[in-house]
Amino acid sequence: MTERNDKNLVGTNRADALPKSWDPQSVESDLYEGWVKAGYFTPSAESEAEPYSIVLPPPNVTGQLHMGHALDHTLIDSIIRRKRMQGFATLWLPGADHAGIATQTKVEAKLKETEGKSRWDYDREEFIEKVWEWKREYGGTIQNQMRAIGDSVDWSRERFTLDDGLSRAVQTIFKQLYDEGLIYQANRLVNWSPVLETAVSDIEVVYKDVEGELVSIRYGSLNDDEPHLIVATTRVETMLGDVAIAVHPDDERYKDLVGQEFPHPFRDDLTLKVIADDYVDMEFGTGAVKITPAHDPNDYQMGLRHNLDMPNIMDTTGHIANTGTQFDGLTREEARVQIREALAEQGRIVKEIRPYVHSVGHSERSGEPVEPRLSLQWFVAVEKLAKYSGDAVREGDTVIHPTSLEPRYFDWVDDMHDWCISRQLWWGHRIPIWYGPDGDIVCVGPDEEPPAGYVQDPDVLDTWFSSALWPFSTLGWPEKTPDLEKFYPTNVLVTAYDILFFWVARMMMFGTFAGAHTPELLGEGKDGRPQIPFHDIYLHGLVRDEQGRKMSKSLGNGIDPMDWVRDYGADALRFTLARGANPGVDLPLGQDAAAASRNFATKLFNATKFALMNGAGVGELPARDALTDADRWILDRAEEVRVQVDKYLDDYQFAKANELLYHFAWDELCDWYVEIAKTQIPRDFDSAETSDAERLTGHNTQLVLGRVLDVVLRLLHPTMPFVTEVLWKALTGGETIVVAPWPTQEDTNGGAEKDEVAARRIADADKLITELRRFRSDQGVKPSQKVPGRLDFAACDLVPLEAMIRNLANTTEPEDGFAPSASIEVRLTQATVEVALDTSGTVDVEAERKRLTKDLGKAEKELEQTGKKLANEAFLSKAPDTVVEKIRTRQQVAQEEVERITARLEALK
Repeated sequence: MTERNDKNLVGTNRADALPKSWDPQSVESDLYEGWVKAGYFTPSAESEAEPYSIVLPPPNVTGQLHMGHALDHTLIDSIIRRKRMQGFATLWLPGADHAGIATQTKVEAKLKETEGKSRWDYDREEFIEKVWEWKREYGGTIQNQMRAIGDSVDWSRERFTLDDGLSRAVQTIFKQLYDEGLIYQANRLVNWSPVLETAVSDIEVVYKDVEGELVSIRYGSLNDDEPHLIVATTRVETMLGDVAIAVHPDDERYKDLVGQEFPHPFRDDLTLKVIADDYVDMEFGTGAVKITPAHDPNDYQMGLRHNLDMPNIMDTTGHIANTGTQFDGLTREEARVQIREALAEQGRIVKEIRPYVHSVGHSERSGEPVEPRLSLQWFVAVEKLAKYSGDAVREGDTVIHPTSLEPRYFDWVDDMHDWCISRQLWWGHRIPIWYGPDGDIVCVGPDEEPPAGYVQDPDVLDTWFSSALWPFSTLGWPEKTPDLEKFYPTNVLVTAYDILFFWVARMMMFGTFAGAHTPELLGEGKDGRPQIPFHDIYLHGLVRDEQGRKMSKSLGNGIDPMDWVRDYGADALRFTLARGANPGVDLPLGQDAAAASRNFATKLFNATKFALMNGAGVGELPARDALTDADRWILDRAEEVRVQVDKYLDDYQFAKANELLYHFAWDELCDWYVEIAKTQIPRDFDSAETSDAERLTGHNTQLVLGRVLDVVLRLLHPTMPFVTEVLWKALTGGETIVVAPWPTQEDTNGGAEKDEVAARRIADADKLITELRRFRSDQGVKPSQKVPGRLDFAACDLVPLEAMIRNLANTTEPEDGFAPSASIEVRLTQATVEVALDTSGTVDVEAERKRLTKDLGKAEKELEQTGKKLANEAFLSKAPDTVVEKIRTRQQVAQEEVERITARLEALK
């Protein structure tokens, strides 16, 4: 008797380690906290292993995890978990952004609601303490949600953009930029929020279509025979700041007017000069444009070109101010009405005032229309910094994935405008500029004290300023820390493509600037170029609803990722997101996808439990020649999948990698090889009826099944950490899959050449069994019924698989007197074979005839209905092509069903 090597079957009796069914909610939290406590996510800066680091794009400190975050975190965690398994010293560094405007707005709203006060009812320090209280109360929400979805971040290194270390970094780089003349103060046009009373960045402006009115104003003489011009505007109130009227230099209608001046209808201190500028479109409207340099971006640029006055007509709250007119003190909306009425009284409103829908920028935080407003602000001169950023990508120091987004990156960095970095807020990094009593200005570094009697600038820095330092400030810069030396530059930045300019480009600017000025801290770049903050930039798409629409509160189509964690499990959420994540492509998302991912986790659980109940385990694989065709085939397929998954993941092709794993695990391993394994593992090893050969085959199959499951679980672990941890520990008895080695060729087929014969036989067996099952079903044979069948297995080179094929197709060897009642031809790779079956006695002919007759009626009705639609010319002319094509497909399917059922009824006669 062949002796079994029981010591290899470490999976035997481990089925009891698994619950009856997969219930993610009962295990995920404990598993995660166990990983954190064990220190799996905390690398040592002293480790000799090669480093691999990623910084988390810092979410707002008071925010909550949305589906975009969940996608971002899933992809980063997939990368980090794989690199950890590959033996790298992996650091995923978490943290949060103080989110100046967003956080201050929330606190102000709370104070108004609970205390009936505004921030102006407190001094600056009192209000800031109120914000810190808010952070302490609400700042942990997103961290708890990150734990719930399995983020393997190093919590011991968590950072905050306002902590002492990052504040020091901000002050350091501000002074470096200021001393080099790259930070300056100037009166410039900015996006202004009258509600928040601060400048806001472009990313905080949302454009909406607004129903307004187009008003035509007559400047100059009211006499048609005397000089005058007519202009149209949707913002009548801005005419209080009009200083010019522009026409095109080639416009013959107005050549004689260029250089003339018209009096302002309401202001004695202003006149309107007629100027010529190529910007004007002479075909649009009257071909004349009113110019308000202090309240319109295009007008501002024209004002610079023509050295025009730029009077500001509004205060910080958006009320008309300093015009010396009766309109001072009115809101923009009130002034719009009253100025229009006053102009009408003067006879300056021409044509009929008509409705006009136009796009208007609104403050994302406070909701009101932003006001383009001339304001004294601090700016970063970006030309030199942008060149650093562009060169880094052009020279290949940093690679953008997908490369199709490179042109967008270059469009921004090659044509970047100076960056307004000051905000009129109290919560944030206060600008380190101090003003002396005699007008002196001093920039104070982190180790310096301002001169006595100096007063600090009241503004704070744009939140994106501190975020731009994130990759190196979080690792200790400007100090020479072990973390900075070990983990910088970071390996990859993962984020959505819509933030390419606002965050990514700015990190590249500040990272390369710091690299050029402190190479002793950040290391030398390639070929004398500045060090870069990350080697790769991976840009994923945006999460959208099933119809491809952007998720929003107004549409009510948002999905809370925590709902999916509760309903389907964190693995299902993560697998759904990763399976749909193609580089730079938006991801439509719906409940069905999450349910499918939950079913996949259940499938893995059930397959592993079956394997354990049948003695599968992880041990040394037998020699190749001792294995069956099926065993060699599944090991070779596991190797092919492993190689391809590695290629996909190295190229950030998450969707392709996970789609491949899904189909291999479900279709080939669980649905096919597990079924084969049932035929190769004896029900009772110790039975006298079980031969030594059967025992050996069964023992080998237990090892192969266990090994392939082990490989699949490790390949899936980065995306589905929880279910793979539970199953892998039960299968192997190992400590944790988190630090288990990433699969190699040695784990699959041991480096053997692919067995092409085994692959061909298994493919033929798959097709043969599938066709026999379908044919049996068509014949009305129940799946559980055994049917005698005759097949020349030698002709199709399937003799070694005969027992397996008969078992899975539920056919028996024919006995003497075999009289086939039906047959089917199946074309295989080696030959077309005929299978003869005796189904007499297995089919209730009368019942089958009734069933088929009923099915035939349904098919004929469908054929009739689709035929009528396709014969209707009115329908064909109006219906979309896709709808017509679906009807044609339905008609074809119905026709095939009619033919199949009719043939079957004929056979039953």
